[in-house]
Amino acid sequence: MFCRNCGQPMDEMAAFCTHCGAGKGTGSAYCPNCGSAVDPNAVVCVKCGVALGNMGYQNQQNQGNYNPYQQQSYNPNFNQSGQPLKSKLAAGLLGIFLGGFGVHSFYLGYAGKGVAQIIVSLVTCGVGSLWGFIEGILILTGSISQDDNGNPLAD
Repeated sequence: MFCRNCGQPMDEMAAFCTHCGAGKGTGSAYCPNCGSAVDPNAVVCVKCGVALGNMGYQNQQNQGNYNPYQQQSYNPNFNQSGQPLKSKLAAGLLGIFLGGFGVHSFYLGYAGKGVAQIIVSLVTCGVGSLWGFIEGILILTGSISQDDNGNPLAD
């Protein structure tokens, strides 16, 4: 997706362009599909063929008191995609008590590492559970502070 105002690449989930600050779908100088410059009155992009128009967004003149620079509300317990953050305390305690089974790794989204922890613990008759115990302590001390998606762990 490209900004219709400046033509720069734009995240699909973004409400505003990080380059120029224009609201999603506002502007008419660039194609939202390929980013090429278009005539503001064009109906179809000549480069990629996508229909232009208002792209299903409200017309700028009909927005009333809409302020594109208004700050979005922030909830520290959810990431940008709206999914709840993982708890640092829960992950740490799972690592300490069930680390040999890799439960904390599965909880944080590291499925491959979780399977490896199970195999190591089985092959070493439980000695490999030290790996999970140590990771549980590292999570609680903040040395491991993100899940598999790069989201921070909630306190």
